[in-house]
Amino acid sequence: MTATVQPTLDGTAPTPPADYETWLATVWPHFITAAATGRTFTCYSIADANRLPDPPNPRAHWGRVMHQLRDDGYIRPAGWTCSDRPTTRHSGVRTWKGTAAARRAAA
Repeated sequence: MTATVQPTLDGTAPTPPADYETWLATVWPHFITAAATGRTFTCYSIADANRLPDPPNPRAHWGRVMHQLRDDGYIRPAGWTCSDRPTTRHSGVRTWKGTAAARRAAA
């Protein structure tokens, strides 16, 4: 069975998402910059403010990049808040805060 591609409203075919590594290279610097500020943030707030593209698998890859940043020592969990993503109905999401390593990486 072949998958059909839903055209956009203007009739063109949507651009297929990049592979994970290409997408990661695009979004990574934005999260490092956010972490270097020392302010608390959510994944969506950074993606929305910087108009970041969706990953190939949005349901898994947004969380994966946050855990990768945490595992690499750039961010740490800061708490919880209600999501401001329009489609989540204000469900709870983790907030993050940059570490000293993030401030050094941005310097």
